[in-house]
Amino acid sequence: MSAESVHAWLQHHAPDLEFIEVEASTATVAEAAEALGVEPAQIAKSLAVRAGDHVFLLVTSGTARLDNVKSKAEFGARPRMLGPDETREVTGHPVGGVCPFDLPEGLPVYLDVSLKTLGIVYPAGGSLNTSVRAPVERLFQLVGDKWVDICNLRDPSER
Repeated sequence: MSAESVHAWLQHHAPDLEFIEVEASTATVAEAAEALGVEPAQIAKSLAVRAGDHVFLLVTSGTARLDNVKSKAEFGARPRMLGPDETREVTGHPVGGVCPFDLPEGLPVYLDVSLKTLGIVYPAGGSLNTSVRAPVERLFQLVGDKWVDICNLRDPSER
């Protein structure tokens, strides 16, 4: 899968969402926020996670961190982010371009409640320089299997 396949998927399923391609890298939260001119919290990180035998894609605010205690309460296991090869195998997207669009069938997508206070978020678009502008509720309608509360917001002064 690629930016082109994500763009085609969006044109079919969500033509109302804006697909954005920039010259600069959007592979990290900081790079994406700078390239798009938005706050880091608005970058919707998509993380391939395993909790016990359960593998899922978690979409969370760019300033949020996985919380082991919350994840264990939700899934009965501590969360582990997948490595780059397994992430690509599970999602079809490269690390830095992982997004909740154009995913293999059966991969659950959970949105963390850290997104709920944000009006517009910017998940990746399938490559290291693409993003999608999406209202949070529209994103959930389009790809969300359920809301979860398994992250904590990071203090903006932390680096």
